This record gives sequence, C-alpha cells and structure tokens, in this order.
Amino acid sequence: MSDTTVLSRLPTSSPISFVSRSTASGRARRGTLTTPHGVVETPEFMPVGTQATVKALTPGDLKAAGVQILLANTYHLSLRPGHERIARLGGLHRFMAWDRPILTDSGGFQVFSLAHLRTVDDDGVTFASHLDGSRQRLTPERAIEIQEALGSDIAMALDQLVDDDAPPDEIEEALERTHAWAVRCLAARTRADQALFGILQGGVDERLRRRSVETLKALPFDGIAIGGLAVGGTKDQMAATLEVVADALGDDPRVRYLMGIGAPPDFFTAIERGVDLFDCVLPTRVARNGQLWTSKGQLNIRNARHLDEPGPVDPACACETCRDYSRAYLAHLFRAEELLAYRLSSIHNVTYTQTLLQQIRQALDDGSFGALREAVTGRYRERRREDR
Repeated sequence: MSDTTVLSRLPTSSPISFVSRSTASGRARRGTLTTPHGVVETPEFMPVGTQATVKALTPGDLKAAGVQILLANTYHLSLRPGHERIARLGGLHRFMAWDRPILTDSGGFQVFSLAHLRTVDDDGVTFASHLDGSRQRLTPERAIEIQEALGSDIAMALDQLVDDDAPPDEIEEALERTHAWAVRCLAARTRADQALFGILQGGVDERLRRRSVETLKALPFDGIAIGGLAVGGTKDQMAATLEVVADALGDDPRVRYLMGIGAPPDFFTAIERGVDLFDCVLPTRVARNGQLWTSKGQLNIRNARHLDEPGPVDPACACETCRDYSRAYLAHLFRAEELLAYRLSSIHNVTYTQTLLQQIRQALDDGSFGALREAVTGRYRERRREDR
C-alpha cells in the first residue's frame, strides 16, 4: 500500500497534542502531552500494567505515587479476558478503573519474548497461546483492531524486535518488515480519538537506525517510539544509538518514547538525548524481589540487618510505605512471604520513580539537571548500598 493511500485514510487531526521546549541540558526537552484522558508533563515514566493492572497496586496507589500515564498490553489482553469483552464493558479505562491516559503496546515485544511459541512471516505473526496452546494470529491490522477495541489514548504500531546480536541480515529483514507493518497500521486505523505511534528499529547499527528514522519521519504518526534498546547491548551502545536517533530526528516536533527503560541512571542518558516518555516493568519487578530504590541508593530489604531497624525505608520519601511502616516490618513480611510485602515495596519503588521524574522536570526548569544527574547516577555507579 502506498504512502498516498495511507494519508488519504488518516483522521484529519491528531487526537493528542505535544508542546515542548528545549532546555540548557543537551537535547533534553520539557513538554506537555495532552490526550483524551488528561495531560502528561514530560519527561515521564509509565508503569507497566500488562494485564490491566500494575502488579500489586490499585489505581489509587498509582495516583498517590504521582503516575500520570500507564501502559497495558495488546497481546495479553486479547487472550484474557479478550478485547471484545473489555469493549462491551466500556473500554479499558472503565474496566480497570483508571481515568488517566493509557498507552497500549502492540504485542511486538511478545514477538521477541515468546519467540519459542511463534512464527513470523511478512503478513504477521502466528502464536501458540501460552495459556492453552491455541493458534493466535497477530497482523498489523489485527493489532490496531484490538487496540481500538481497548480504547487506549495511544496505540502502537506492530513491529518486529530482534536481539542486537542477531545476524545483520536478520536485523535488516526485521527492520524492513517493521516499516511495511507501520504503513499497514496507519491504513488500518479508524478511531479519530486514538493516537498511533510508529516504532524505530535497527539494533545498534547506525546505518539501519538512520534509515528507520527517515522512513518513520515521512509517515504521519502522532509520535515516534524507539524500540530495540532494552533487549541486549551495553549502556554505551544505547547512548550512542540514542545520539544517532536524536541527530536523525532533528527538530521533528513529535513526542519521543523510549521503550523498555526503567533504571534511574538510564533516564538521564535518554533525557539528555531528547526522550520524553519511558516504560518498564523494572520498578515493580525488583520491588517484589526486595530491592528498593532510595535517595541514598539501593537496598535489599531481605537482608538480616533490617530485621531490627525501626526507621522507614527512606526518610526522604513520603509514600505510604515510608510514612507508616518500618524496615523491620517490611523485612518480616518478605521473610514470612506475606503478600502485603509486594504491595508495600511496589508502592515505594513506583513513588521513588515518579518522584525522581518530578525532580528531573524541575531540574530542567531551573537549570540544575546536571547536578541532579551526578547525584543520582553516582549512587548507582559507586554502588553505595546501606546494606552491602
């Protein structure tokens, strides 16, 4: 299908708006993203609610932590409970009792993570369901159909993600397929109230990344996502690739979303290179394993030294966990394998992450971004852990 055909079938105006301004910190931007379900100040991190829930947390917990927007997953929700059922029940916002913006992934990550259960061809992907083994077909058109039924504010084009260490011809083949699917996703969209983002691929190959940028820049997506940098490769490769992408995008005004990044030092690396949005399961996943992020560095609440500690996880944190409970109590909950441990630790890590992004936005406004970057990344670089 030609780009002209795609353009003729697009809504006449974008359902979102993004206004940004440059700052004194490299390519870093401060922005305001307006969606049908509210405004998002950027840079911002999106917690992942794969199956219409951020694990162990209620929407009230998320709002108390300062979450502005979250992510849910097309593939998983199409299998259970089914996108048709969610549509009948009023859409994803009503279904999960979340009245703020939602972005839905297309299922492209499952093309990578469930490689042992799928086959890929130029038309789409065939999965053997991880639930019951049934045959599931995901095409660009089907990915858009599912996301339109869910009713998210932002939908993602279907892409093919491969390992950075895959053979070069495999990376290039996946890139071309991603570009072809992007055009088909644009042609398939029908909802005027749902934005659609395209996804850049190309591994850490500068030539392929530039080709991907030039291809997507020419297509009328509402935003640009950067995929493929959270599945392998080094931090230096990620930074170098983001530099390439930022240079190739130039003054393109659309919102930029780096997929799958959630470690605090990585926020600074990406923001300095013009990234506006992030998502990752990391804050809640490590929380459920007892790793907590604090203003003084990381700590493992499972360590025995915390069993007699009456103070909070982080005196500088205002979350429910730090306000009402001691390290000793949380350490006890983990050792007793009580479910409350997961909720309290997740509340803390999500609050820490959202607070850090608030601090970053303030630092971009007042010119202290560099000092904040050194303070935060230093805690991880030096591995300053209170219980090491």
